[in-house]
Amino acid sequence: PAEYRGCPLEGSATSPSYRESNVKKNRLTAPTTADVDSGATLTALLARGGATDWSDARGASIVGYVYNVKPGGEETVNCGDTAAVYKDTHIELVASPGDTRATKRLIVEVTPRWRAFEKGLDADWSTDSLRHHLKGHWVRFTGWLFWDFTHADEAELTHPGGTHNWRATAWEVHPVTGIHVCPGSAASCD
Repeated sequence: PAEYRGCPLEGSATSPSYRESNVKKNRLTAPTTADVDSGATLTALLARGGATDWSDARGASIVGYVYNVKPGGEETVNCGDTAAVYKDTHIELVASPGDTRATKRLIVEVTPRWRAFEKGLDADWSTDSLRHHLKGHWVRFTGWLFWDFTHADEAELTHPGGTHNWRATAWEVHPVTGIHVCPGSAASCD
């Protein structure tokens, strides 16, 4: 539904840019095969991360090694909710299990709306369950490409050498609409 627990798609944001951003984060449909940008691989997103390098009107299906899974913070997108189940889950992907540098990570996010949808299908997308099942594995994430302008000054590709950089790019897959754990290596996801 367009409203989830009394929170509209634009969340509690008041500025037009944040409201527009929140509507994209809260998308209710999964990208179709035709929506997916086949060029938006993890390697490509870690190499080209400017605001116009990709389109948030496109989806992505990305294979990456899950370095970490953690709860997101309190955000206007979720109307400032503080309960873990109503916050986004941040999943940090790297291209290689040995590369743990923060500036080489892509962030993908599971939203409360998609978590609730998956729960209705008997899938547990809680942060704890995702951490348990995904961390340390190769996983394919499908969802919408999203330019998170609020993190451009914390991303290595748009703010090279910044002392507070904790990610490679401000591009994300957000919301994640599909998760598939690979049976072995990254190649086994194809």
